[in-house]
Formats: sequence, structure tokens, C-alpha cells
Amino acid sequence: MSERLYLAEEVLTCAVEIIDCRPCDNERFAVRMLSTPFHPQGGGQPSDTGWIGEAEVLHIESTAEGDVLHYTDVAVPVGIAQARVDQEQRRLHSMLHSAGHLIGHVMEQRGWAPSKAHHWPGEARVVFKPEAQAQQPTSDSIQAACAQLIAADLPLRITVDESGTRKVGFGELAPYPCGGTHVHSLGKIPGIDIQGMKMKKGSLIIRYDISSQ
Repeated sequence: MSERLYLAEEVLTCAVEIIDCRPCDNERFAVRMLSTPFHPQGGGQPSDTGWIGEAEVLHIESTAEGDVLHYTDVAVPVGIAQARVDQEQRRLHSMLHSAGHLIGHVMEQRGWAPSKAHHWPGEARVVFKPEAQAQQPTSDSIQAACAQLIAADLPLRITVDESGTRKVGFGELAPYPCGGTHVHSLGKIPGIDIQGMKMKKGSLIIRYDISSQ
């Protein structure tokens, strides 16, 4: 199993050990490393991209065995190499994921339980199920509540419970089980733009993006 460095701390550039590189049918190469700073696609978050040496990392995915496969445009020799995560892309993914958590907290306070989320650029959304006495929210009220928490600049908290589950929270907000990447504090999010809300088959879908406000 590949050690996932991003779970404990933000590592964007580091030396890695390549243990295997195999050609794929689509003219890409699947690279395995002892440890990786790259976040694979999953948990509602898209994969990182970047570079291993001079090879471009085009996509990353997890295997059923717990390995992380890095698909590159050219072969990478076995041995030590320098890995670099695309910092701007990681920053955007982290802001979107943290914003999704924040919307979840705001909606839980109004009687809505988050059921699933998709934190991809241009198509980010969180889906909620109503609980007893769920309040009918408005886009403006959700956006205002998120803005207050962002202004408070609550710090990131990462914990691992006795079962080995990684949980991500901010300040005193209750943490969510999560394997994604996040901002160091909520103040790193410039703003959240609630782009739309609709009910579908008993669920409330909230679409959002990062704003410049």
C-alpha cells in the first residue's frame, strides 16, 4: 500500500521512490511509489495532477488493494525522483472541498443532513435529506452564514479515531469523516457563491462555487 502523505500534512514537493512503471493500453504509464503527495480521485474530489521528474502526471486513482496509481505521459525510471503537485489546482480543490463541508455544517443547523457531495470545479454540489422540522433555507441565508464562519477563520482540525477513521473539522464545528484535502483555515476561502437550489426526489441539491468576494 502506498503511504498517502497528504492525509497528515500538505506536501506539494518531495522526493519519492518509484517502485514500478508499466505501460498502459492508452499510451500512458502507470507508476507506483512507496509514498505519494498526490491525492487520487475519490471522496467527491478530483485527482491532483503535477509531475514526477520530467513526466507529467495526468491522473491518479486508488486500487482495491490500497495502492495509488499515477498515470504519466512518459515512462518513469525506477528509483528516486522529485514529485511536484500542481499547487494552484490543489488549492482550488481544497477550497471547494472545505466549502462543501462548510455548507454541510450550515445546513445541518437548519435541519438538513448531508447525504453526498461532489466537489469538482464547475459542478460542485452537496445533497441533503430533510430531518424533523427542517427549515426552508434561502441562497442568501446560506451564503451569509458561510461568510460569517469564513470571517471567523476557524482553523483546520484533522483527527484519527480508534477505528482509524480520519475526520476533518474546523474550529469547534463537528468533524466529518473525510480523506480529502482542505484549506488550513476557513479564511483561506475568499467566499462561497450559492449558485442554485432545487428539490429532487425528496433531496435538496445545493450547487456552489468559490467566489472572489
